Amino acid sequence: MQVGLFGGSFNPPHAGHALVAEIALRRLALDQLWWIVTPGNPLKSTRELAPLAERVALSEKLAEDPRIKVTAFEARHNVRYTADTLALVKRRNPGTDFVWVMGADNLAGFHRWQRWRQIALTFPIAVIDRPGSTLSFLSSVMAKTFDYARVDEGDAPRLARMKAPAWTFIHGPRSSLSSSALRKAARTA
Repeated sequence: MQVGLFGGSFNPPHAGHALVAEIALRRLALDQLWWIVTPGNPLKSTRELAPLAERVALSEKLAEDPRIKVTAFEARHNVRYTADTLALVKRRNPGTDFVWVMGADNLAGFHRWQRWRQIALTFPIAVIDRPGSTLSFLSSVMAKTFDYARVDEGDAPRLARMKAPAWTFIHGPRSSLSSSALRKAARTA
């Protein structure tokens, strides 16, 4: 089975997240996509963070495809960092082929994530295009560090079965929605 792991705060989740999930399912030929709602991003303030249950419920409303499984297992296992999440998933799911799915807007700062190199060495990574981030796959620290492991976008359906490090950048339709812009609009409304 090929499973995508799509993690984030989803504060709030929006149609842009749903689009990334849809593109990942289709272009990576995934059997499932686990939409992982985190208790909180260590690199972001929790001051405006909506309750986890609310973010899960809103994510479930957006996730219309039955192959998408919305989960908050990180909170149950007291996991805070992506590297730990991936280690847990790998340990508990032998025989499943996983790929980490992230929006290109995260690629520029990926090297600030705790143990980011370990993340890249655990599972292949699919970076989905986002507005204003298309060129980040050329200039980011991660892209430069793992340039040798970049896979052609045409080989995306095989990515989950590849040995890490392996990553690809997937071009396609993009949504200009962002959670921070939606929170800002809600504050000023």
